[in-house]
Amino acid sequence: QRYTQAYPYRHLSRTAFDEIVALLTRGWNPNRGKQQAFLFHDRVRNRLRARRGARLAAITSGGAIPDTATYAVIAEPHGNTVGSVDEDFDVESLAGDIILLGNTSWRIRGIETGVMRVEDAHGAPPTIPFWRGEAPSRTFELSQEVAELRQAIVDRLMTRSTAAPAPSEHDPRLNILRWLESECGADQRAAEQILAYHQSGLRMLGGVPTQRTVIAERFFDEAGGMQLVIHSPFGGRINRAWGLALRKRFCVSFDFELQAAATDEGLVLSLGERHSFPLETVWTLLRSSTIREVLTQAVLQAPMFMARWRWNVSRALAVLRFRNGRRVPLHLQRMRAEDLLAAVFPMATACQDNRAPGNIEVPSHPLVEETLRDCLEDAMDIEGLTSLLQRIEQGDVQCLSVESPAPSPFSHEILNANPYGFLDDAPLEERRSRAVSMRHVLPPEEAATVGALDAGAIAAVCEEAWPRVRDADELQEVLHLLAWVPEDRATDWSAFLPDLLDSGRALVLSHTDSTTGTTISIWTTPDHLSLLTAIYPDLAAFTDTRQHEHTPSPGFSSDEQEARATIVRNWMEVIGPTTAQELATTLRWPIPATQTALEQLEAQGQVLRGTFHPRDGFPSSQTHDAKPEVEWCDRRLLARIHRRTVLALRREIQSVSASDFMRFLFRWQHVAPTARLHGEPGLQTILEQLAGFEVAASAWEPYVLRSRMADYRPDTLDYLCLRGIITWGRLTPPTQDHDLASVKQKKRMIPTSLAPISLFPRDNAVWLLTLARKGRQGQLAWLPEQLTAVARTVYHYLSQRGASFFADVARGTHQLQAEVEQGLWELASVGLVTADGFDNLRALLDPKRRRGIGRHQKRRPRHTIGRWSLLTTGADDPDKQMTPDLNPTESWARQLLRRYGIVFRDLLKRESLTVAWRDLLLIYRRMELRGEIRGGHFVSGMTGEQFGLPEAVEALRAVRNDPQAGAQEIRLSGSDPLNLVGIILPGDRIPSPPSRYVIYRNGIPAASEPL
Repeated sequence: QRYTQAYPYRHLSRTAFDEIVALLTRGWNPNRGKQQAFLFHDRVRNRLRARRGARLAAITSGGAIPDTATYAVIAEPHGNTVGSVDEDFDVESLAGDIILLGNTSWRIRGIETGVMRVEDAHGAPPTIPFWRGEAPSRTFELSQEVAELRQAIVDRLMTRSTAAPAPSEHDPRLNILRWLESECGADQRAAEQILAYHQSGLRMLGGVPTQRTVIAERFFDEAGGMQLVIHSPFGGRINRAWGLALRKRFCVSFDFELQAAATDEGLVLSLGERHSFPLETVWTLLRSSTIREVLTQAVLQAPMFMARWRWNVSRALAVLRFRNGRRVPLHLQRMRAEDLLAAVFPMATACQDNRAPGNIEVPSHPLVEETLRDCLEDAMDIEGLTSLLQRIEQGDVQCLSVESPAPSPFSHEILNANPYGFLDDAPLEERRSRAVSMRHVLPPEEAATVGALDAGAIAAVCEEAWPRVRDADELQEVLHLLAWVPEDRATDWSAFLPDLLDSGRALVLSHTDSTTGTTISIWTTPDHLSLLTAIYPDLAAFTDTRQHEHTPSPGFSSDEQEARATIVRNWMEVIGPTTAQELATTLRWPIPATQTALEQLEAQGQVLRGTFHPRDGFPSSQTHDAKPEVEWCDRRLLARIHRRTVLALRREIQSVSASDFMRFLFRWQHVAPTARLHGEPGLQTILEQLAGFEVAASAWEPYVLRSRMADYRPDTLDYLCLRGIITWGRLTPPTQDHDLASVKQKKRMIPTSLAPISLFPRDNAVWLLTLARKGRQGQLAWLPEQLTAVARTVYHYLSQRGASFFADVARGTHQLQAEVEQGLWELASVGLVTADGFDNLRALLDPKRRRGIGRHQKRRPRHTIGRWSLLTTGADDPDKQMTPDLNPTESWARQLLRRYGIVFRDLLKRESLTVAWRDLLLIYRRMELRGEIRGGHFVSGMTGEQFGLPEAVEALRAVRNDPQAGAQEIRLSGSDPLNLVGIILPGDRIPSPPSRYVIYRNGIPAASEPL
């Protein structure tokens, strides 16, 4: 009664109490006698009393917290304890090694029992210690919340349209992002990552693991084995129990110990070449009625059992932590705990060779029962697993089975489980899950097809596997390999058969089907005759009358079933994925006999069943209740098909070199001779593409536009400008420190033909000027005061009168025409004025026209038509103000995509408009979520995220696959937007004056020379 009043012992029965008392009075270890007991039972007076030494043992060794395998780190010469290290790390360390504790480097002086002595290493490069231990699993309640969040994301994804919508505030994906930010307290980037993660997994697996959906995923690794991942977000305790139980089932079924690991999100089993089974049967391997017995047997061989056994024997004082006033080293405690286990539970440590087949009988011992309870209920959740299996059996949980060529994003965390997630004792460096390649991550748009095997890969592997016969010797090898070759499958080889028949190296047998009455001819070799007669004893005589000496094939069995399995195995090695009906038709066999042979090979791990050829819909995901058409394939051929499928996908998204990217840009920006444009529409397309890029005023027509037009005519540009389609002007005002450094000294501007000018659609002027002059209002206000007097006069006239012709400006300012010309050119070069036509700028650039001399004087008047006006953002003009939904940064992001097709951070170095990449990055990520652009790593050697228009990505791939695309010699001016040497291409930056050419060959700069 005294003990049952305590809450932990409220259910203690009298029988259990008497057993514990009897055990404590005779000692824990029966091999050491009663001298080790702490209690004495006086049966005469019916009393219990403590033996001598029991009180001291309870005081020094008692406690519920188990000892950890750590060594104290003591700093010399003062003897201060500065920390502790794991026992395994201590054993692997040597004197002289340098380790890091806190922020100090320590040099190891020596290692003693339980102590590591160190000294200050004075900042020498250290090694970081490691500590081993168990991580707490996620609680059931938290796992349920995570699963509900996933389900909510999936429900919202399923409601959106499958077509990529146009940019809109009502985009369902934007609504999901906002919901994630408010529901989870995540910022925008975290919400985008969460959404992209679930989108990729959903496209690849056809579902998302939740409390109502579990997914089994199987794929090949690079070693030829397979990894089975079960996605079950029920927490580590349930998954650990599930993984151990499955591992035990596979061990019993295949007589092979598997490596396994479990995390809060699922579990992984590393299958070998012998493990072949229908994937959907994994849901029926365990039953709720027998799971406790299976898991108990599995726990006995798990590392957690021995660890908790040591903890329990220490708490029970069966193994003392202190003896003779000194702490017992942990390794000695571990050894004594193992000796005690061998004494009370011999089968747990028995030799495998002497162990009887079947389950291990668990003794009725309090410490053994307590250890099993700790493993099943504390380290794992046996009740939770039982409930989950019952829900699966009742159909309350949907079970999906997916055969995938590559691991899904959901499996990456499980495959990279930390050592505390391992369910076996194999170290990290020996884990088979490390054979899974995850270096090449497929983008979300490719994830939708990665679950399906590529039809081209299947056809290629089947073609490679089918034997090629070019002479009689090769035909003999094929007949020896296949053993049974119907004549209609060997018509292409008939020319080589007579030589084999004449030399006695081949036979032609005939067999009459008893059910259909049809007779078929079979080609084989003499050494397979006994194999074939085991199947059909009534095979007819040979085509020739000679008797052949033959010996049975190596390993031959006269059993008909074994003979059929041998022939089917030979054929499966060369034909690829097929159904039992197709194979039976090929071999002219009954379908049931063929099916039996295939199932026998599956049990041996030779073939795998599944749905391999692409079908309508998602090809490789199905519930375990579905009945798809079953195909069979040799394991090695299927592994080759998987590798080819993944490699084909990776080749499509493989990044291109910098030279290939330049060849793409030559075509994208119409610099390549075959890509140049014609006429007014072509010129308008070019100017829309180059909008916002500033080039030296004198370089636009002779170098930039002529290199992109097949028949450039200046009057075409004038026509576009005068119609109000295109305008020009300097977007970015000169900086006070550079361009106008001389203004403060000389008090006047000296404009040159190198002044940067941009050509852009007039519709884009508002947002371009707003973006270019954002934060530069101080410079714009300062500029007019630093100009010459004439330029200021012209500026004030245009600000008051608005757009004016040149003659009106000259009359209104009362200045000479030459002075007005100088003032207008000064204003244009600093970005304050523009004109209706581009010929206005030509007149200022051409000194001869400005002086009214030269041979073209009659054809080109000194001052052309077109008005001059201030180049402003139009903030004061209601007709020119930006609409509320126009975002200059987003417009600039789209303009960069239009200019380059593929955009990344390094390309901004050539742009004069300074917009932070982080601001563009947010816009590009939103556009990617909308489906407008693609994200990925398209150009190698460039850091950071990259984005591209879908048509640009396809064009980039086409250029990579076509070595001749853009491979001609290209000559570009140094001021051309494609002068990317030192930015994209290696080498020093080439100056950008128009008078210097850069010559490219195959996208690589070959020379740089002046005009």
